[in-house]
Amino acid sequence: MDGEETTNQFDHVFCENGVVHYQQGQLKKTESILTYIGEQTLQRVINFALGYMSKLELPAKRGNFVEFRSSMINICPVGRSCSQTERDEFSQFDMQHKIRAKFVESLQNEFEGSKLSFALGGQISVDVFPTGWDKTYCLNHIPKESITEIHFFGDKTLPGGNDYEIFNDKRTIGHAVTSPQDTKEQLMKCLNIV
Repeated sequence: MDGEETTNQFDHVFCENGVVHYQQGQLKKTESILTYIGEQTLQRVINFALGYMSKLELPAKRGNFVEFRSSMINICPVGRSCSQTERDEFSQFDMQHKIRAKFVESLQNEFEGSKLSFALGGQISVDVFPTGWDKTYCLNHIPKESITEIHFFGDKTLPGGNDYEIFNDKRTIGHAVTSPQDTKEQLMKCLNIV
């Protein structure tokens, strides 16, 4: 299924923490982290991140360490070019040595008062985004009068994870999941399809 096919199948589709919003298949709204924080701050974040990562000793390092997206900067110590095996190795190493948690702490200290937030992203990365642009951002664009329940499924639901805020938001019913298969099973139960 490609992007256009996906956006046409649903009333609302929210990408990139909800700052890219499609309604009935049409792009309705988009925001840009660059416009919000400016080039100077963007470069400060990237330069700090690259300097920090250059000092890390990891099981492997590959390429594509910083990815610029509309809503965020995604920073990946192992590099997004890693293989699945290297990804899994880094994930295990990170669980033992708290590489990303320490990285987030350093980013928070360096950019204190900057209106930026930092969260563990997925299995191998750190997300940097304007404060308030977490996944709850999309909830501001959902018409309250026509939607009575919002279910959110996420795997990074503990404090510091990029699903934490929306998982715990009073406007959602949060479901902690462990895999795509677990998500499918929980969704089928919610929809009474089992």
